[in-house]
Amino acid sequence: MRGGVLVVSLDFELYWGMRDVVSLRRYADNLAGVQEAIPRLLSLFVDRGIHATWAAVGFLLCTDRNDLLASLPTKIPHYADETLSPYLGMHELDEIDQHDVYYFAPQLVRSILATPHQELGTHTFSHYYCLEEGPTLDDFREDLQAVVHIAERYHVRPVSLVFPRNQVSAAHLDIARDLGFVAYRGTEKSWPYRPKGGSDQSSVIRRLTRLLDAYVCLFGSQTYLPQHCEALPVNIPSSRFLRPYSRRLARLEPLRLHRISAQLTVAARENRVFHIWWHPHNFGVDLEKNLENVERIMDKYAELQAAYGMRSLNMGELAALAYR
Repeated sequence: MRGGVLVVSLDFELYWGMRDVVSLRRYADNLAGVQEAIPRLLSLFVDRGIHATWAAVGFLLCTDRNDLLASLPTKIPHYADETLSPYLGMHELDEIDQHDVYYFAPQLVRSILATPHQELGTHTFSHYYCLEEGPTLDDFREDLQAVVHIAERYHVRPVSLVFPRNQVSAAHLDIARDLGFVAYRGTEKSWPYRPKGGSDQSSVIRRLTRLLDAYVCLFGSQTYLPQHCEALPVNIPSSRFLRPYSRRLARLEPLRLHRISAQLTVAARENRVFHIWWHPHNFGVDLEKNLENVERIMDKYAELQAAYGMRSLNMGELAALAYR
């Protein structure tokens, strides 16, 4: 693909993606900020001609808790570590009713679908963990079937899949293929990015190495040549997680943006793919700083588009070109 390709994907989770990581009280500001972050991002994407995939947790497509309870699959996963299950205590969890903006976002989903070149993908129905102990392959199939069902009310059929915590196996990909998914976001090839389950996923060494790689080139450009694929779903690996603005590391922001700019440049010059992703809730705090960083990345993309013919494709669009 002459000039290379920029792929943007966003993991749209609200609190369903953070409930086993941080308390609602501590993360409320980030979640509240999503209501402004997504419209601002959509406006920026329209201005800059960005095609993006929004991988939404299926739960948040519901209108409220009653709607969610009526939409649950008949078979739900049972994790050995019960804290990983969003189903635990759901019927008694009053805070879902009290803070529904942190859990449900049907209007934001409609805004995404009404914006040109935006693809509604999925982050599974329940923020499902494929590599944790307990859940079965049948559980996963039920989860994805629930995604397909809930999306029907929005008159859309998701075809792009982002696995929570990047936990994926060949067996799970087979199920995704059987249910009509054509693309998924794999991880970078380097060792600290490879999918793991449990404590291995967040080991200190792996996390610190990924953090350092965001500022210094440890593993190269992480871009890749687009290839013809004979099997679905097509792997569209990540190249870079766009970390949120950090006040503690503010002096290092130029390094981080330079790292991304260099990756983009390699993709454009060598006709490769650069895939960047983040969570909308990452931008819920320090929104202006985070949007400023995205604008700088988009400025670089515009420069490379003019110089090399680089283009923007969402995951579904790139998969359609790769699988012919």
